[in-house]
Amino acid sequence: MKADNLNFCKAQSGNLMAGDMAGDQVSMGEGVGEANRRGGVEAPCSYDVAIAGSGIVGLTLACMLKNSGLRIALIDAKPKTAGLSQRRAYAITLLSGRIFKGLGLWDQILPQIATFRQIRLADEHSSAVVNLQPADLGTEVLGYVGEHGILVKALLDALEAAENITWFCPATVEQVRYQPDAAEVTLSLGESPDQPKQQIRTRLLVAADGSRSSIRQWAGIATQGWQYWQSCVTAVIRPERPHGNIAREHFWTSGPFATLPLPDNRCQIVLTAPHTEAKHWLEVDEASFLAELERRYGGQLGKLELVGKRALFPVQLMQSRRYVQSRLALIGDAAHCCHPVGGQGLNLGIRDAAALAQVLQTAHQQGEDVGELRVLKRYERWRQLENLVILGFTDLLDRCFSNQWWPLVALRRSGLRLMRRVRPLKFLALRLMTGLLGRQPELAQR
Repeated sequence: MKADNLNFCKAQSGNLMAGDMAGDQVSMGEGVGEANRRGGVEAPCSYDVAIAGSGIVGLTLACMLKNSGLRIALIDAKPKTAGLSQRRAYAITLLSGRIFKGLGLWDQILPQIATFRQIRLADEHSSAVVNLQPADLGTEVLGYVGEHGILVKALLDALEAAENITWFCPATVEQVRYQPDAAEVTLSLGESPDQPKQQIRTRLLVAADGSRSSIRQWAGIATQGWQYWQSCVTAVIRPERPHGNIAREHFWTSGPFATLPLPDNRCQIVLTAPHTEAKHWLEVDEASFLAELERRYGGQLGKLELVGKRALFPVQLMQSRRYVQSRLALIGDAAHCCHPVGGQGLNLGIRDAAALAQVLQTAHQQGEDVGELRVLKRYERWRQLENLVILGFTDLLDRCFSNQWWPLVALRRSGLRLMRRVRPLKFLALRLMTGLLGRQPELAQR
């Protein structure tokens, strides 16, 4: 049986009887011995928490639990290092930065990412432009922009020597059966269907497997939401003139147009438009695409160079009706998705991970079962409403600004002019955008 860095089942004291999972129950307190095959399936291993999905959110949760005394299984269908090559960049809020700092990762991450000290909000060709500064919030900076591979590398480095974490990579979750005292998870090891199976028992299964979460669907957890009429084209550009470490959100009637500064005078752009238009900007020749971007910038950044390929992704709003049930918790995109305006998506997932980790560690220290519903409800009460507020905020922004109805156009431009003059409005908006409005995890306060 192959493993990536760590054995799939670490030898522990005692022996585990390999029984038919449909029959004999296996106590979570029993030790794990040598894995024995029975009908092509490995004897089950015991864990306290199994995390399905090793993206940034899943890795963040694992990193937060690495010194908790809990036995952790980390499961992903892709090899462990697959995320290192992804170049997509994300806005990182002040709260997310504080969480990474609390994890001891910030000294590694910060020198490799961009810091922005100004946010510029504009409405198409209107003169109603708002420039938000650190002084409006009482901080030194307003946020950061980091590339996927940089964040993943820091998290993997932090987990490298963690003795309580077992990796199942690559491995696919094929089936989950929930028992009163555990979730029984059947894994297919490797990347091909004829690979051996492995069964694990865990007090808690955490679904961090994305917006199309199979685990959420198998559990029968319903969702609310809709697909937007828009898609997003993303690309990295290098402008002729300095980007000035300014994060830009320029609203057009077709959809928001965001520019995030990156190191080496590069920018990540996110162009939101109706599906047909977005597809056009994905497929049009490079010169025409760059000409459109230069038109939108009004020549402020000079000539533009395209760095790498363009990508397209659809946009949806989704909120799970519940985030937990006995032996199961949802985090990140498995629990919710929002419009990319404002760059909140990944940050909500990081906050989920921090909240769940705090709830689980507190419960474990108090001798509680981390998979019991009454424990998991504490996480749901913390995060579900806070996420709903952000989902509603991003939806309202998109609908108000992607609109040509003249009374609404006049109202939103008056709102921008009012924000430009009234400092408390700037403060409130920045508190919401930076993640500082709402309950903060203890880790972020260290």
